[in-house]
Amino acid sequence: MAFDYKEELKRIPHKPGVYQYFDKDDVLIYVGKAKDLRNRVGSYFVNDKQLNSKTRVLVRKIQRIAFTLVDTEIDAWLLENNLIKKHKPRYNVMLKDDKTYPWIVIKNEPFPRVFWTRNYRKDGSKYYGPYASVGMMHVVLNTIRELFPLRSCALNLAPENIAKGKYKVCLEYQIGNCKGPCEGFQSQPDYDQNLQDIKDILNGKISVVTGRLKAQMQDAITALNFEEAHRIKNNLDKLDNYQSKSTVVSASITNVDVFSIASDDSYAFVNFLKVMNGVVIQTQTLEMKKRLDETEAELLAIAIPEIRNRYKSVSREIIVPFDLHVDGLQEYVKLLVPKLGDKRKLLDLSLKNVAYFKKERLLQYEKLNPEVKTDRILLQMQKDLRMNVLPRHIECFDNSNIQGNFPVSAIVVFKDAKPSKKDYRHFNVKTVEGPNDFATMEEAVYRRYRRLLDEGQPLPQLIIIDGGKGQLGAALKSLRLLGISRDVTVIGIAKRLEELFYPGDQYPLYLDKKSETLKIIQHLRDEAHRFGITFHRNQRSRKTFVSELENIPGIGKTSVEKLLKQFKSVKRIRETNDEELLQVINTKQLKALRSYFEVG
Repeated sequence: MAFDYKEELKRIPHKPGVYQYFDKDDVLIYVGKAKDLRNRVGSYFVNDKQLNSKTRVLVRKIQRIAFTLVDTEIDAWLLENNLIKKHKPRYNVMLKDDKTYPWIVIKNEPFPRVFWTRNYRKDGSKYYGPYASVGMMHVVLNTIRELFPLRSCALNLAPENIAKGKYKVCLEYQIGNCKGPCEGFQSQPDYDQNLQDIKDILNGKISVVTGRLKAQMQDAITALNFEEAHRIKNNLDKLDNYQSKSTVVSASITNVDVFSIASDDSYAFVNFLKVMNGVVIQTQTLEMKKRLDETEAELLAIAIPEIRNRYKSVSREIIVPFDLHVDGLQEYVKLLVPKLGDKRKLLDLSLKNVAYFKKERLLQYEKLNPEVKTDRILLQMQKDLRMNVLPRHIECFDNSNIQGNFPVSAIVVFKDAKPSKKDYRHFNVKTVEGPNDFATMEEAVYRRYRRLLDEGQPLPQLIIIDGGKGQLGAALKSLRLLGISRDVTVIGIAKRLEELFYPGDQYPLYLDKKSETLKIIQHLRDEAHRFGITFHRNQRSRKTFVSELENIPGIGKTSVEKLLKQFKSVKRIRETNDEELLQVINTKQLKALRSYFEVG
């Protein structure tokens, strides 16, 4: 089957991430990063003349595209680097060097130094990073040095050396960059307090630090020390703008597998992340077809050993989204459900990818099978609206009038969650005098369902009333009078906060603003309003014309209706010749009509 890049692009989002190209043998041939995945991948499939020769060869070999979502462009840089180093794709080898990214280290020593390095060593020191952008790493390090006076020398500041007076302060102390711990001018607890603030910044917990800096800035302003206030403000800006740590990489995680799962009625989707030496080196999302009514726990317990065997994983720790028992693994592997920290971030990344994969597969399936989407939406509406049956037939009422004049009602009908315009109805209100929305709604609902009952037509499963409790109560009064109030679900929708009201329930129901149920209800309400307003305007215009022509002596209501039916408007009646008018009215009426227009 030929590779269809257009179909592939449709499932790729406009989000940051890493994309992977595979050839006909499903061998990884290229890894790339992107701030916008769809735009970047799409740029490969342009006119051949816009690509260089190597890229054209690469594009011709692509038979499958995989991608992994991440939170930021920086995470994409890191993951791309990890995958290239691990898999060495053919078309990346000549383009990427084997450089390592820098870390910020807090050295394991008395009065620890804080500096950057490309060499990660297990020497008890704390390492933060790595940083995909060297420039960003320097911004972080410079911000720390500006905020906190720390020593930069490599002296052995053991307590006995300081006590013996072996060292003298240097220029860094004289210019305020160091508080002189080498001569005992700064205590270890005071130095450690600065280190704790630095660790909070590097771990992304900067709210305490920024709060303290804001207080210092306010004190400087109060003291009219605007130069100091401006310096602190610059530091605050740097803290606000930098991202201290990647969600993809954590130096404390050495060798773990991460699994997450999402499922629907027929399929389950399992995402796998392989983390080695603090970096993600493998990502994959697999699809499983359900045979029976298996739970997600049962499916994940089946998938984990199979995937670990496929990728030859021997890690002793597995991160999972919920408590799980996996036969054959519990004895020598630890299953962990993290709640906080770096491991939780990795689990969140896996959950994000599996949720997106499930969503895209569902959209593809629904595109090929529209009835599946319809059933899913109706099932969700049934659940959200607490109904006993699927709302396959829905009707919505809306009233229109201007200060009680020309009151009309409109009814729109949705079948299988889509407008059924041939079933739309509108009618003039006959029994209501003046502006009375409740009475108008009562009449409209009664007339509608009296007719359906008389004609033996099926009732809707759901009736929506455009209005609050008052309109809902009026509608319910008519339904009770007809004896069908228990046969249908009736709700009212208030415009301001999109509140849904049920009969007898004093508290409204609030649906998620992004839910498909609320969107269907809003579509019904808006369609009823549009349909009602259009009919109301037509009726208002028609009745305005009728009242004008009925003022002509000798022309009655019947003649006016005949004229409007034949010529549609007063303007056309005025412009029509006598011969055509005489086909509708007599000579005496024609004379009166001409006299009226001449005077007008």
